[in-house]
Amino acid sequence: MTGKPIQRIADIGRLPEGLRGGVVAIGNFDGVHRGHMAVLDCSLEGARALGAPALVLTFEPHPRAFFRPDEPLFRLTPAPLKARILAGLGVDAVIELPFDAGLAATAPEDFVRTILDDGLAIRRAVTGFDFHFGRNRQGGPAFLMAAGERHGFGVELVEAFCDEGGDTVSSTRIRDLLAAGDASQAAGLLGYRFTVEAEVSHGQKLGRTLGFPTANMVLPDTVALRHGIYAVRLRRPDGSLHDGVASFGRRPTVEDGGKVLLETFLFDFAGSLYGETCTVSFFGFLRPELKFDGLEPLVGQMRRDAEEAKALLSGVRPLGEIDLALGF
Repeated sequence: MTGKPIQRIADIGRLPEGLRGGVVAIGNFDGVHRGHMAVLDCSLEGARALGAPALVLTFEPHPRAFFRPDEPLFRLTPAPLKARILAGLGVDAVIELPFDAGLAATAPEDFVRTILDDGLAIRRAVTGFDFHFGRNRQGGPAFLMAAGERHGFGVELVEAFCDEGGDTVSSTRIRDLLAAGDASQAAGLLGYRFTVEAEVSHGQKLGRTLGFPTANMVLPDTVALRHGIYAVRLRRPDGSLHDGVASFGRRPTVEDGGKVLLETFLFDFAGSLYGETCTVSFFGFLRPELKFDGLEPLVGQMRRDAEEAKALLSGVRPLGEIDLALGF
C-alpha cells in the first residue's frame, strides 16, 4: 500500500490539536466505492480550499452489525484496510467512532454538539444526501444543515452516484456481485479490485507436493465471496507485487468439509511468506470449485487455471486512484 501513514482515532477527546477545524466526510464508507468517492472528492477539495485537515468520520463496528448481530455482515473493507485506502487518497485522519448502545441512543443535537462541534470543531461536513444519525435515525439532512447554521459549520450534501446504467452504486450491490463470483462487475462499482488482507499461515503443504505451493490465508467467516478459482495479484509488506491464481473454498477433492481457505499460487515467487500480512486483489473469476476424481485430473485443471489467469492478468490496467493507492 502506498500513501502517507494515517492516524486512526477512536477517542475524539484525544484528537491532536492540528486535526481540529477540519472538513469531515461522514459515513460508513464500507468498500470506499465510486459512490463514496463522490463524497470524499468533495470533502478533499473543500479541505484543500480552506487549508484545513481532511477527516473521515466513520463507525466501528458497522452500525448494522450492532443492530442486527445475528445477521453476519460481509465487510468489504475492514477498518485497517479502509483506513489505508483513505490515506492513499489524501485523507489526514479517520475517526473510528465506537458504535455502542450509548452512541445509538444519542440525540441528534447532542451528536452535533459533542462530536462535530466540541469534539472535532469542524468547519464543514460532507455526507450523502440520505445520511441519518442519532437516536432512531432522527437526524436527517435538513436537521444537519440547520444544526450547521446554529453551530457555525457548513454542510454539503452529495447526491447518489449512479453507474453507467443509471443504477445507484452501493455496498449491498457489490456484496451481491462478489457472492455471485462476479469480481469484474464488482470492480466496476468499487473503482478498484476487491481486496482482502490476512496473515499467511501454514497449511497441509499438499500444494507443494503437487507442484503448486500456495500462500494460505484464513479470512473472516463473514467474507461471502463465491467459492471458486480466481486470477489474483498478491502484495507483500515490502510493496512487491506478484501475479497468481487463487482458490477460495474448502478443497473438496482433497478434504471433505474442511475450513474455508484462500490459497494463492504465485507465478514468480519461490520464497517463504509465512507470517507476512499480505493483500490479495481479485481480478477475475475463472471457474467454480469442483471435486475431481483424484489428484491427476486436479493437477491438470490447476495447470489450465494458471494459464488462464496469466492471460487475464497480462492485460489488466488500473481502474482508478484507489487501484493506484493499493499499489497496482
